[in-house]
Order: sequence, then C-alpha cells, then structure tokens
Amino acid sequence: MDEIVRLAMAKWPNVPYCYGWLALDARGGWRMRDERAQANKLPGDRINNAALLSFINRNYTHDEHGRWYFQNGPQRVYVDLEATPYIARLDQPGRFLLHTGDPLEKIDTAWMNEDGLLILQAGDIVAQIDDRDMAQCLGFLRSGESGELAASDEELMEWLTTTSEDESPLYLRNGDRMLPIKRIARAALSSHFGFNPQPRA
Repeated sequence: MDEIVRLAMAKWPNVPYCYGWLALDARGGWRMRDERAQANKLPGDRINNAALLSFINRNYTHDEHGRWYFQNGPQRVYVDLEATPYIARLDQPGRFLLHTGDPLEKIDTAWMNEDGLLILQAGDIVAQIDDRDMAQCLGFLRSGESGELAASDEELMEWLTTTSEDESPLYLRNGDRMLPIKRIARAALSSHFGFNPQPRA
C-alpha cells in the first residue's frame, strides 16, 4: 500500500466506505460504475488511464470478511467481482501474470468450471484465467493416469460433461509438476474460496 494512502487513512479515519462504483471484470479490467451503470446493471466504463490503474492495483486488498476493495486515500472503495478476486493471463508459455501486474508464483491447486475456464490458487490468491488465453492454456492440459499424455479436445469435452466417479483424470502441467484439475461450479466460487463478489453496506 502506498505511504501517502497510509497517511491519509491515519489523518481521516472515519471516511464512509463506497460500494458499487468499482468493478473488476472477468478479463482483469477495472470498470467505473456510475449511477446509470448501477441502476441498469451495466458493467461500467473501462478505466484506461495508466497512472490510475497502477494506483488501484498497488492499493487493492481485502478485509476480514472476504470483501475486496481499493484503498483510495482515506476511503475504501469496495469492488464488485465478475469472477474471482484476481484475473490471470499468460505472460509467456507456462508463466501467469495477475491483472495487477504481479507474477502468479507457485500454483497450489487448479480448478475448472463448467465453462471450461481454469481457476488457479496460489496461497491466498485465487485467479480465474482470462478467457482469451484459454486456447493457449489447453496446451498445458494432460490426461492419462499420471498426466503423461497431451489432452485432446475430445477428452476435455468428455471430462467437462462427465460426472462419473470413474472419469479419466485431467492435469495441468505447471513447469515440471502435474496438478490434478478439480471441478468447481461457477456459482460456487465465492463460497468455496471465501470472497464476497458484491459487497454492500
């Protein structure tokens, strides 16, 4: 967090929190949601100013209730999340970068929802992959009992549509590791990972 933000928080500790005005979309874009956007359930205008984006990313965090926010000087601006608290993109083959610009370090667990989108967990960080990078990510999917085979499109479709306990395992190759991919429903993301997708007062 920026030092100027810490000083502002100490100087004005009782500034009311802000809700509904800032959103993070499923492609890692910050969106400003004015009254019209909120009233009409619109995504809002994408923020493109580089200095503002950098400021938001540096001061993005969460509270003890799993509500994510941007600390704007003395004010908390709570964030509506379209997907997960972080969105990841492929920076180079096998290396993921968060929407904040930070690298996604050692991945602990890989999940996939019913839309075929990967969700990666690394410690406290939960990041859904930007759908525009999923085609490249498919090259990291492996099948077979120990992940020795490249997964075909047919195997992926079968895995996504099969609910049998006897289904063939699917893996994500991450460096020299094979991470078993677990299933998760899109609607269950927030409860499973403990974040609030739409904080309100």
